[in-house]
Amino acid sequence: MDILWSRADPLSVRDVHELIAADRDLAYTTVMTVLDRLAKKGLAVRNLDGRAWFYRPARSRVAETAAEVEELLSRLPASERHEVLAALHLGRRG
Repeated sequence: MDILWSRADPLSVRDVHELIAADRDLAYTTVMTVLDRLAKKGLAVRNLDGRAWFYRPARSRVAETAAEVEELLSRLPASERHEVLAALHLGRRG
């Protein structure tokens, strides 16, 4: 997702693979599988252009992080949610 978030334009599997290959030895098919799974989970949107799929994030990093935090907070009782939010607002932990 970091690679998709770092680019303004949609990226092909080949594009993502080349960017990852600069740091890691990862098979093209592995990148293709991960991007496919991200699309199926709704984290990425893909469009077919000719024979290549192009991927972009379904939402911004901030929106995705906010949704994850919201989901975590929904598991807590209201009083504990307020405590967590207050702690975050004050910039302290524990």
